[in-house]
Amino acid sequence: MGSPRARILSIGTANPETYYTQADILERFRVKNPIVRSIFSASHIKGRYLFLPTPDADGIPRESQSELLAKHRVGALQLGRQAIARCLESEGLKAEDIDYLCCITSTGLMLPGLTAMFVRHLGFRNSCHRADIVGMGCNAGLNGLNPVSNWAVANPGKNALMVCCEVNSALYIYDDSVGTGVVNSLFGDGCAAVLLRSDDTDESRFAPRVLGFQSHLIPETWRAMSYHWSDEHGKFYFNLARDVPYVLGTHAEKPVAALLDRFGLKRRHISHWIVHSGGMKVIDAIKYTVGVTDHDMRHTVGVLRGYGNLGSGSFLFSYKRLMEEGTVRRGDYGVMMTMGPGSTIETALIRW
Repeated sequence: MGSPRARILSIGTANPETYYTQADILERFRVKNPIVRSIFSASHIKGRYLFLPTPDADGIPRESQSELLAKHRVGALQLGRQAIARCLESEGLKAEDIDYLCCITSTGLMLPGLTAMFVRHLGFRNSCHRADIVGMGCNAGLNGLNPVSNWAVANPGKNALMVCCEVNSALYIYDDSVGTGVVNSLFGDGCAAVLLRSDDTDESRFAPRVLGFQSHLIPETWRAMSYHWSDEHGKFYFNLARDVPYVLGTHAEKPVAALLDRFGLKRRHISHWIVHSGGMKVIDAIKYTVGVTDHDMRHTVGVLRGYGNLGSGSFLFSYKRLMEEGTVRRGDYGVMMTMGPGSTIETALIRW
């Protein structure tokens, strides 16, 4: 049986009820800049689930920084409630059965964090162990899965839950600039919850074991994806450097090679690739440098098309699609990959 490993037992996802096509968003915010309009139409995203404000009297939606922070808090509770319930329901569990709760977000400043709010409102035990991972960005889902799976191994039979909850619309600013347009064309709102456990009684289950992780940081571009304060808007905003896709693509092969070498594997041994939906340029760069195919990236592209970039939980939406597809077989290997600020590439190896 080898050394004990945590298994991914179930997953639940949630999005806002409101869905907007790219054209809907351009119309709602009365975007006139033809360059920005072309970015929206060429972004390989058809639409996104978003919490958007009601337009003011002049027809333009506006939100203050305090309103954006409140939206993150309210939206996270709504989406977290749904995703957690869907994740636990399939296992016949309730929030009170969770022994370790890790919440990940980069789209709102909160103190205390999401874990305390979820314990207060969603029925987790007061004695539940907790950790909040804040501000790591789109790669943070695997940064969280690492300690969560390790906690599960160190506490056999105990239930560990990781929740990636991103209300990206709580970071939007609205103007007609190209930089703002790039960011506003890309991100969607969503939450994913995943249950892990290390227990011999789960050995016969068709649930992948988490075998190991490999990180790669590119310190030369540590500010390529970053938050800033806009005095003009009186809000925080997200800056995305133009060369990010190429930087990530150039380096993506390094952590993959190191991960596979550690386990004596080659790329031909990997049946499934579960990659963050960071944007089409990023996806194309990774396909080229890592050597994965359009078929390998079908769920990554599908999530991007229908949801946009969902931040830290994007790869879990792709994982859910893969499991629902029914093509995975016992013994298959899979590589998970996320990318984000730092600049950082995170990878994990799993096996069913």
